Amino acid sequence: MVAPAWMHQQITAEQYDSWSEEQCSGIEIVDGMVVVTPSASPRHNRLARLVANALDAAGRADWNADTDFDVRLQDVPLTTRRPDVVVYRTSMIDSAPMHPENVLLVVEVVSPGSESTDRILKPGQYARAGIAFYWRIEQSAAGVPLVHTYVLDPAERTYRVGDVHTGVIEATAPFTAKIDLTHL
Repeated sequence: MVAPAWMHQQITAEQYDSWSEEQCSGIEIVDGMVVVTPSASPRHNRLARLVANALDAAGRADWNADTDFDVRLQDVPLTTRRPDVVVYRTSMIDSAPMHPENVLLVVEVVSPGSESTDRILKPGQYARAGIAFYWRIEQSAAGVPLVHTYVLDPAERTYRVGDVHTGVIEATAPFTAKIDLTHL
């Protein structure tokens, strides 16, 4: 199979905006280039859904938590990521694309194929875009996930390491979520 020509050239924000949701599904754009993301495992998807549901249930009226949509980190060169969970301002629910200034928290669930991207590349991109909180969830062999939290240092545009949680997560301000991950 030969990849389509558009996968070998930089994509502009205007081109990407003209694509259908189906065309955008399963890809991210990094520095203008299409990156195909493999399908996540059922365990990965379940964990992301549980975290999103818990954050949404614990949330305030001015924020939503969802899965499976794009966050436009920058327009030139285009960088669009699809975090596993995004907490964003409720007033922006119909906005597309979602911009970093409306994102309060991004969560990435680490899979075997995404370890270096979720640990190294994405935190830098999210921090440079100004997203205040980043959580990285690692699925441990013991079955209870580890949640690594990070807080943005706005002056440096890098993340400071926060707490590591197992089992029950109590999010820090502005988040008031209490997530029990012991029964996965």
